[in-house]
Amino acid sequence: MNDQIFETVITTVAADGTPHVAPFGVRYRGEQVVLMPFKPSATLDNLRSTRHAVLNLTTDTRVFAGAVCARWLGPRQWPLLPAQAIAGQRLAAALAHSELELQHDDDHAERPTLTLARVLDVSHAPFPGFNRAQAAVIEGAVLVSRLHMLAPDKVDTEMGYLQIAIDKTAGPEEHEAWGWLREAVARQRVQAGAGA
Repeated sequence: MNDQIFETVITTVAADGTPHVAPFGVRYRGEQVVLMPFKPSATLDNLRSTRHAVLNLTTDTRVFAGAVCARWLGPRQWPLLPAQAIAGQRLAAALAHSELELQHDDDHAERPTLTLARVLDVSHAPFPGFNRAQAAVIEGAVLVSRLHMLAPDKVDTEMGYLQIAIDKTAGPEEHEAWGWLREAVARQRVQAGAGA
């Protein structure tokens, strides 16, 4: 398996039809997609229930930031469209998407390995490339997803460095996403202080 991890957005649907949107680092094994969700995980539960997911490729980094900040700022709704070959939904803002079917579930107490086959690949718009601010937002989202594991000074140092790319290359979407990340860090610290 390729150890490279690619940052994507996975959409799944619960058994009751409720959609779930989550940023997800995936690995590719040939034409297969490998997910390794930590337990507990709504994505894992939905995949085990319906056996389907959609991998979305997007440059709208607000989706990444909004999802990881939901714990502190509340959930955001992203426009979705029906998948074409599976019972599922895709991001309306996806530049491309792959509709997936669960082929193998290697269970593990902490982090199962799910292997999914591609059912359908669709391109919707050309990929214009990433600017540095988009990469900074994704890195910031990874930091925010790990606030419970990282020392505050490490988070401050990393966010300070990423701020340079935001200042130099961010457009309105990246500024909005970055603002959510900074607010989530501030709220997490207030909550952590209240719990001390």
